Amino acid sequence: MTDTAIRVEHLVKIYDRRRSAPTRAVDDLSFTVARGTIFGLLGPNGAGKTTTLRVLTTLVRPTTGVAEVLGHDVVGAALAVRRQIGVVIQEQAAELLLSVRDNLLTFARFHGHAGPTIRKKADDVMDQFGLTEMASRKVQDLSGGIRRRVQVAKMFMVDVPVVFLDEFSSGMDPLLKRSVMALLRAQASNGRTIVLTTQILTEAEELCDDILIINRGREVAHGNLHALKMLTDRLYDVTLTFDHVPESLAAIVAGYRAADVTVAHNTVQMRLREDEARVLELVSTLARHGRVLRVEIGGASLEDVFVELTRTRETSS
Repeated sequence: MTDTAIRVEHLVKIYDRRRSAPTRAVDDLSFTVARGTIFGLLGPNGAGKTTTLRVLTTLVRPTTGVAEVLGHDVVGAALAVRRQIGVVIQEQAAELLLSVRDNLLTFARFHGHAGPTIRKKADDVMDQFGLTEMASRKVQDLSGGIRRRVQVAKMFMVDVPVVFLDEFSSGMDPLLKRSVMALLRAQASNGRTIVLTTQILTEAEELCDDILIINRGREVAHGNLHALKMLTDRLYDVTLTFDHVPESLAAIVAGYRAADVTVAHNTVQMRLREDEARVLELVSTLARHGRVLRVEIGGASLEDVFVELTRTRETSS
């Protein structure tokens, strides 16, 4: 058995438009996803993320290229792919006329599971997702955020090896979201492959083993979190709190590649594009010109990487 859960090679999806030029939603995209990992597919709105997921889940046929899930071609063996996956796509709806409980039980039944054990599992899943109080309510009577919870909860009713989650945390409060993230990590540790998209980059930073950033249907960057952060050419966020901000602050900082310098009361925040030694040198210099009460130095976040890489691609296009 191969260690690869998903293989995509030179994938292209073009949408023909009657009254305008064709849209190239996915443009020569290639990547693989290892089994038992959480893979993040990131990009700005309109980047091609949802189209890529729709191809991988057999909802849309690719124009050209190859896409396989667990060795099954998404076009030639679509039914075999569907038997192996669970899907939460943005526009996908739960069964609106069924209750929350019946949504979970029906989904399990579609996958060949029924009986007392599954009913107990439905109770456990509803408890995990904060759905117990509305178990008997029809989904059509619930808010969009609660419907989203029902959609994601369904994925925990069956043991399909690959799950696709498009904006999984939409409508979740912070406590529930953190609980679901822990569940996703546990599922991956047990061998389940999870592919997700999210606009909340801290989620991807916490969850993902491997990240692909795309824009206009093409790859911008691909790698683990550490590898992606290395692409930002040494970006650091520095915060210093003084008893009194030095009068020479502007003159000192001018000798460094600093951006977004702000002063609020006695706290100075700045972003530096320098190597580590130069960052420490600046902090030391400022400390000689004023009493420093607190220092914080942080490396680039995934959001920093995302903004810089996608902005660079937009500028160069």
